[in-house]
Amino acid sequence: MSETNFNIKIIYDQMNDGNVIFTYKGDISSDLITDALNIVEEKLKNEKSKNKIKRRIYYVLVECLQNLYHHKDKPPDLINLGNNFAMFVLSKRKDSSYKISTGNFITKDKIQLLKDRIDQINSLSAKELKALYKLVLNNQEFSEKGGGGLGMIDIVKRTKNKLSYKFHNFGNNDYFYMLNIKVD
Repeated sequence: MSETNFNIKIIYDQMNDGNVIFTYKGDISSDLITDALNIVEEKLKNEKSKNKIKRRIYYVLVECLQNLYHHKDKPPDLINLGNNFAMFVLSKRKDSSYKISTGNFITKDKIQLLKDRIDQINSLSAKELKALYKLVLNNQEFSEKGGGGLGMIDIVKRTKNKLSYKFHNFGNNDYFYMLNIKVD
């Protein structure tokens, strides 16, 4: 999508599929994350899923929200969304699985590294994921924002599902990054 046909509302509506349990779009802060997690925890109590699944959902959501908070970039100046804009949705699918969708702006220079990291993680077996996790942890391979991809590795290890992602172009250097995670 180019900036002429990029519409954050359309992207947000696409994320809101299934039976929505919790949804948010706006500035993201540590207080918001705490509040959102408390609300989701309460809402999950009403779900008929096994406690093991609920714990997995909660853990994955914590990782996703931490990633949003630490790795978002400022939205383009052409749109007025605040400096810390992000969005996320937790929904239950028709097949009784859950989907966590997140979205935030990033700059073009980060896309290839992110794609390579996700594609690498998605290509690995459970045994290989475990080995990569230990390797990253032991080598203390961290980015300038504190992460080394451990969260994404752990999400795939815990969910046993691949990460789905998409980048929507918003002009020359700005992209909207969407990540979808199936939890079952």
